[in-house]
Amino acid sequence: MGSVASSCCGSEKVEQECVSASSMSSTWRIFTYKELYVATNGFCEENKLGEGGFGSVYWGKTPDGLQIAVKRLKATNNSKAEMEFAVEVEVLARVRHRNLLGLRGYCAGGGGGSGNSAGDQRMIVYDYMPNLSLLSHLHGQFASDCLLTWRRRIAIALGSAEGLVHLHHEASPHVIHRDIKASNVLLDSDFAPLVADFGFAKLVPEGVSHMTTRVKGTLGYLAPEYAMWGKVSGACDVYSFGILLLELVSGRKPIERLPSGAKRTITEWAEPLIARGRLGDLVDPRLRGVFDAEELARAVECAALCVQGEPERRPDMRQVVRILRGEGEVVAGGGGGGGGKQAVRIESVKYADRLMEMDKSSSYYGEPEDDDDEEEEVDDEEVEEYSLMDDKSSMNFGAFGAMPVHQTMQDPYAKRFSAGNAKAIKI
Repeated sequence: MGSVASSCCGSEKVEQECVSASSMSSTWRIFTYKELYVATNGFCEENKLGEGGFGSVYWGKTPDGLQIAVKRLKATNNSKAEMEFAVEVEVLARVRHRNLLGLRGYCAGGGGGSGNSAGDQRMIVYDYMPNLSLLSHLHGQFASDCLLTWRRRIAIALGSAEGLVHLHHEASPHVIHRDIKASNVLLDSDFAPLVADFGFAKLVPEGVSHMTTRVKGTLGYLAPEYAMWGKVSGACDVYSFGILLLELVSGRKPIERLPSGAKRTITEWAEPLIARGRLGDLVDPRLRGVFDAEELARAVECAALCVQGEPERRPDMRQVVRILRGEGEVVAGGGGGGGGKQAVRIESVKYADRLMEMDKSSSYYGEPEDDDDEEEEVDDEEVEEYSLMDDKSSMNFGAFGAMPVHQTMQDPYAKRFSAGNAKAIKI
């Protein structure tokens, strides 16, 4: 495990061992409910990292000192929720890459003394990521700390892309993530990215180029052919990555509400700036002009190619990595506020009004709040709200949500090493 590292809260130190992506175990095991109950102090509120329609995520610590994040799904007989749990466990157990959040273990058993019947519990166990998610640093409680330097942003973009290369081209069978977004990119103690949350993932049979399925995901990141017709392929993840790349560069949200009340996608905002070659105006002002102009040009070109309206015109993730590394043809210029050679034009694909109106939903999966698992014939879209449009809490999204900056978590094993007083670990 790694050594003591800087906290995501700025100058404070995390008084604990931190996980580094390169040190993650390649093994996983089945946990008992009792083990996870003890590790999380009985799933107490103080240990909660986030929650949403899927359930809650808790920080925990095992007897040997391993810090974990426990994704505890809501107890339900909903067959779709059961399927998502099974898919996520299967995908996590299959894929191993330094930029993919690995499976530490899972629990599918009785509820012990919690009052739930045996078999109700469905929990997935990950390694705890001390810097939480990219969302927390771009738009959440750590945004004002500005810990995401330009160098870190480019490294996060490249690492996330390499994780997707593994899913799309190296894993067998290939995997389509279907929910690439800032809250599903976790950051380890060195800010190395790990793509997380495979509950929506699709395993692609050999020789299959695309599938048609129910629409699930996050409005703002959804490829148009997927949002409108449910046509899913690796190109859908490429589109989502292009949005994520623009988000990383600019610090803006995929969908934002204007003072007039109208909603604008990040591609609509970026399109005129890119068309005029004003790439420097795309850069997050929190960086105070500290960025690399050539890397910016590559990132913008890459994003513009990824968000093409027609899926066949988008690069695959291997090509994306080559562009970001500067190994392909690169459109030059655009380093300052203007001048330089004009970059690739971006297409700003607008969502249909009926989809934009769905951003009022508060459900993590877009599922009904009750446990009714009957599918409706008329409205089968299951699109998650990007709630930051309304400046709501970001706790509802991703594997790790946003915690209050100075939330303390009770170490369940601290009593063994102190004079009977539980030690609070400050995040």
